[in-house]
Amino acid sequence: MNGLKKHRGLKRYYRDLLFKDDSVDLLDFDNPEIWFDHGHLHFDNKGYGNNSFKKRKPHLDKLFRHFEILAKKAQSLKTDFQLYAIILDHDSYNDALFLHTPNPNNSQFPFQISELQSTSTLTNKDLNIYIDNLVGYEKKYGLAGEGFCLLFKKNVGHAF
Repeated sequence: MNGLKKHRGLKRYYRDLLFKDDSVDLLDFDNPEIWFDHGHLHFDNKGYGNNSFKKRKPHLDKLFRHFEILAKKAQSLKTDFQLYAIILDHDSYNDALFLHTPNPNNSQFPFQISELQSTSTLTNKDLNIYIDNLVGYEKKYGLAGEGFCLLFKKNVGHAF
């Protein structure tokens, strides 16, 4: 072999991305003592979307489906919260959905990032188009090694 590893089961993997929404079930919203210190979920744990937007899009679709699910579930929290996604320009592996509440770790709440802007800092054309077509999300952009986009919804927890 020439050292290239064949990824088996990708057809099933992408089918599961489309139909399985199981990650949110791991969060226990019924516990009155629950808190989140930037608790987050990643959806491309292998980095498949780093080389191709066609492979990245199903991961982003799942992230935003989970955003909607989490937004509904988080309403039952007995505390204030922030729900937001951070999408990196070229690093699909680190795209994540975050839930943050006041917590005993003394993490800043509400969390704020200075120097965010409303104009895109992304150089990935396909990702820029995808984000522009998202409806109902507030979009803030910044630079931290590479361009990123922070997305949240007004009237869902604390805004940025």
